[in-house]
Amino acid sequence: MNRNAYIKSTGMYVPERIVPNSYFDELLGEDVSSWLAENVQIYERRWCSENESTADLCIEAAKNALQNASLEASNIDLLIIATDTPEYISPSTASKVQYLLGMTHAGSFDVNTACAGFVTALDMATKYIKADQQYQNVMVIGAYAMSKYLNMTDKKTVTLFADAAGAVILSATESENQGFLASELITKGEYYGHMGIYAGGTYQPITEEVVAQKDHLLKFVTKFPKTLNPEMWSMMAANLNVKLGISADQVDHYLLTQININSIFETMDRLGVSRAKAPTVMHHYGYTGSACIPLALHESITKGKVKRGDLMYFIGSGGGLAFASAAFRY
Repeated sequence: MNRNAYIKSTGMYVPERIVPNSYFDELLGEDVSSWLAENVQIYERRWCSENESTADLCIEAAKNALQNASLEASNIDLLIIATDTPEYISPSTASKVQYLLGMTHAGSFDVNTACAGFVTALDMATKYIKADQQYQNVMVIGAYAMSKYLNMTDKKTVTLFADAAGAVILSATESENQGFLASELITKGEYYGHMGIYAGGTYQPITEEVVAQKDHLLKFVTKFPKTLNPEMWSMMAANLNVKLGISADQVDHYLLTQININSIFETMDRLGVSRAKAPTVMHHYGYTGSACIPLALHESITKGKVKRGDLMYFIGSGGGLAFASAAFRY
C-alpha cells in the first residue's frame, strides 16, 4: 500500500478584540465602512491585543486542533508554521510554539511564502509523511498578526488586514480513498516589490529614519493587475483537474485566499462552477493571510459543509508573488 497524508483534524483561533468598520470611519475621517461592506463584504475583523503575538495565536489554534484529533502535543512529530508576521526575525516562531505546547518529539520550522504559506506548508508536510515513516502526525499552522505592521493612516491596508491562526493535523494513512492527491507551486518573482514589509531585514535595517517614514510597516507600492489572482487561481485549478483526470464540477470545495471576494467569485465563474463551492470567511474576520484558508476549512467542517470523502482544492496566493495549490480527498 502507498503511504499518504490525510487531514485528521483542524483548529482555529481569532483574537477577542473585534474591530468594526465604523472604527475606520472615525480613524480616517471619512465613510469607508459602506465601501467595505458593499465591495469586499468585510464587516468586522479581529486584531491582537497589545500583549498578544503570532505565537499566542498559533498556540490556541494548535490546542483546538489537538483536541479535535484526540491527540496530545507529544504525538506531533513535526510542526510547520506558515507566517510572514513572525514572532522574531530569528529564531523561528515554530521553535517557541513547539516548546510552549510541550511538543517534545517534534522538529519544527517556519515557512514564508507570504499568504501562500499555508498551502505551501501543507504540501511540504504531506511529502514528509509520504517519504519518511518517522513522521506520523504533522501539524501545519497558518498564522497572521498583520495588525502589528499596519500604517494607521493608510486606508488601502489598515481596513483590510487582520489577525488569526488556523491549524491542520496531517496524519499517515494507507487508505486509497482519502488524503493528498496533487499539488503545484508557482512563483512570479517579478512582483516581489509590489507589496510587503520591506524594512527590518538585511536590505533595509530598522533606523530612526525608516521608522519616521513608516517603511517598517506594510505597504502597497504598485498595483497588481486586477485579473491576476482569478487568472492564476483558475489556471491552477485547471492544472489540478488535468492531473486528476476530472472536471471542475467534480470538485466539492474550492478554498481560496480570502483577499477579495470578487476575485473568488470571478474564479468560480471562470471555472464554470457554483460560487457556493467557495466558502468565504472575510466577512467577520477580515483578511487573515496565511490563516484564511485553514479558517475557511475549519468553519466549513464545523458547520457540516465539508464531509469525509469530499474533494477539496486549496489554492493560495501571496506577496512575492507566490502561488500554491493542493488537492485533498477529505
